[in-house]
Amino acid sequence: MGTKFMLLPARGPLHLGLVLLSVLLLTACQTAGSLPEAPAVLEGQAVPDYVIGPGDRLNVTVWRHGDLSATVPVRPDGRITTPLVEDMQAAGKTPVELARDLEQALAEFIREPTVTVLVDSIALPFSRQVRVIGQAANPQAIEYRDNMTALDVMIAVGGLTEFAAGNRAVIQRTVNGETRQFRVRLSDLVNRGDISANVQMLPGDVLVIPETRF
Repeated sequence: MGTKFMLLPARGPLHLGLVLLSVLLLTACQTAGSLPEAPAVLEGQAVPDYVIGPGDRLNVTVWRHGDLSATVPVRPDGRITTPLVEDMQAAGKTPVELARDLEQALAEFIREPTVTVLVDSIALPFSRQVRVIGQAANPQAIEYRDNMTALDVMIAVGGLTEFAAGNRAVIQRTVNGETRQFRVRLSDLVNRGDISANVQMLPGDVLVIPETRF
């Protein structure tokens, strides 16, 4: 008899995403008990300054020159246009760095310009998100805020589901270019109010909450 082959239907991005989610949850279930707990306080690991990206919206204020102040989008090419400065690279810079560059450009037109740049809205990259997957009431990606903790994250996603194995939850984090995993006791934190289980989060963290075993 000849060998028989079965043609499988093509799998799209949604299928691949579901497979990845299943692998992450299964890995969390199998390995959480052997992982180190996440550090409650992060020492020696500074949160990086925000870096402007395409799609962000910026408030540019020139002191005593309201006619030169503007709210501008960062174009897909990473540049902005403000009064008197038609083409300035913004993406890849911090707001302070961009403000200094604008001051240098405006110095050709006005005396000793003072510029302030504030980020009005963010086109959020993964590096500035905390993503929550698995048995959260509302799994989602949320914007990282300074000094964010696991409790802040759980409030944002509406807590745990009744099927969550919260004490086997895992934080996946990039440390010095290496992906590491830490155990976090979410059930103790959320259901028992054990503040000792609260830990600091970092931008780019992925919080994986597995389902309890019956």
